[in-house]
Amino acid sequence: VQLQASGGGLVQAGGSLRLSCAASGVPFSSYTMGWFRQAPGKEREFVGVIRSSGSRTYFSDSVKGRFTISRDNAKNTVYLQMNNLRPEDTAVYYCAASSTVIYSSLIIPGAYGYWGQGTQVTVSS
Repeated sequence: VQLQASGGGLVQAGGSLRLSCAASGVPFSSYTMGWFRQAPGKEREFVGVIRSSGSRTYFSDSVKGRFTISRDNAKNTVYLQMNNLRPEDTAVYYCAASSTVIYSSLIIPGAYGYWGQGTQVTVSS
């Protein structure tokens, strides 16, 4: 099972980035996909999640209204579109896959069985 995140980089505040996460070795369309981030010296933080069908998404308050998540089950890929980026969004971003049906747990890293390697996002002021 592999999740490969990409699309990170350096961007100025107010700019946009789109992260991608390509999955292989799993029945992608059966998994809920989440995005987390981790800044230096901080714990891994929930960013957002999309249900397996793509019908519902949920975001942390810190990114709500600026970030969106979508998925293309035919391409086994999930996307994180980040707009109006802020310096405090600087972190390593991780995608993760979960098979849990306890949806309230999806803000917790432990609910995810598979993780990508992370991609660095740096937002300059």
